[in-house]
Amino acid sequence: MFGRWFKGASTARPGSISPGLAVYAVGDIHGRLDLLEDLLRRIEEDAGRHPDDAERTLIFLGDYIDRGPASRGVVDRLLDDPLAGFATVRLMGNHEEALLSFLDSFSDGLDWLTFGGLETLLSYGVPLRTIPSSSQQVLELRKALAEAVPRNHLDFYRRCTLRHSVGDYVFVHAGVRPGISLEKQTATDLMWIRDDFLRVRNPLPGRVVVHGHTIVDLPQDRTHRINVDTGAFVSGRLTCLALRGEDRRFLSTLDN
Repeated sequence: MFGRWFKGASTARPGSISPGLAVYAVGDIHGRLDLLEDLLRRIEEDAGRHPDDAERTLIFLGDYIDRGPASRGVVDRLLDDPLAGFATVRLMGNHEEALLSFLDSFSDGLDWLTFGGLETLLSYGVPLRTIPSSSQQVLELRKALAEAVPRNHLDFYRRCTLRHSVGDYVFVHAGVRPGISLEKQTATDLMWIRDDFLRVRNPLPGRVVVHGHTIVDLPQDRTHRINVDTGAFVSGRLTCLALRGEDRRFLSTLDN
């Protein structure tokens, strides 16, 4: 039964968007350009089965970089609207925030390097023989990365937004702080929160929160929150949520 639902059956659950709209929300890509291309093809094919759509939007939930081998390639692909006829929304993930914090001298980058930054450095052609162990080495690495990242890529990272709303749905990278209105959520929570958000059944009353950030084997629909981070960089499964009216379905790179 679950297999049939996962492959596309509609669900009668809270949350809707206006008739004529179609929304596809893509989970954490993490440098897997190959999977992104596969999923975009599937989205385009799915949209082709709905010729009556008046408006289509692609929402990317952040974490485009790190861990996988092609962070630079992913950003290149997403610089412009990747699918014709779709508006594109790009949210900020904690990995993009970590890269910017390093480039802007707000961090020494050591934590970032240990949770995926090394792969991003390599994708931009910045060699790293060892983790920096002195402030001078940190400065040299920051300078090398700043010189390697193209201006349009830096603009891409800085222009990512923290949240997006469509109908009853709120799209964020990590989640929301329960008990706090959407307008008062902090950037840190929207990009980094985990347990305090995940353990609450209805974290944002009246809204359905769509997020990534926390890896699950299969996409999770928990009624008032939906998780589409299926660990693409290691699992090979990149997932998106497809919304039309009251219908919500999942598309995945490992679907037949």
